[in-house]
Amino acid sequence: MRLIYSGKTKEFTPELEEKITGKLAKLSKLLEQRGEREAHVTHCMERHLHKVELVVNFYDHALVAEGLDTDLETALCDAAEKLESKALKARNRWRDTHRDSKSVRSSKENWDQGSANAEPEAAAPIAGRNGTSPRKAKVFRVNYDEGRKPMTLEEALLEIEKDDYVVYRDAVKNCLSVLLRRSDGNYDLIES
Repeated sequence: MRLIYSGKTKEFTPELEEKITGKLAKLSKLLEQRGEREAHVTHCMERHLHKVELVVNFYDHALVAEGLDTDLETALCDAAEKLESKALKARNRWRDTHRDSKSVRSSKENWDQGSANAEPEAAAPIAGRNGTSPRKAKVFRVNYDEGRKPMTLEEALLEIEKDDYVVYRDAVKNCLSVLLRRSDGNYDLIES
């Protein structure tokens, strides 16, 4: 992590700079996963108090931590600790909102089944790949009436150009129908 000092930099001794670099070493491992970062260290004096402000950009947000104390070293350490807690909080928030693998997996399964709000009915054990331990298969009940209008056979023939089969509610007979494309190019119609 590259540190950029501004303000009253005369009071930053090499030992103090080395100490703040050591404090930010743990934070740099967390922040530099997506490239090298810059940390801006601003120092000013207000009524015998050292005011230190650390600013780092992380996940397109500016993380700002401020330390205020009569001792410069204590103010720097306080600001570094606050910045570390803010960075951990921002990383966890980003991970929770962008990397929820369970909802992605289940919504993909639901989309493949034809409905975004299907719920699992029962579980039956199936063998895993390459002889691994069996896992429970989920059965999703799909509501085909929700948000779909009935089709005619001609509309289903137009729709089957995209897939090998179409499940639809017949507008004429008001029953559930499945139109399948056969390997010879003809179609099978299954009506309930």
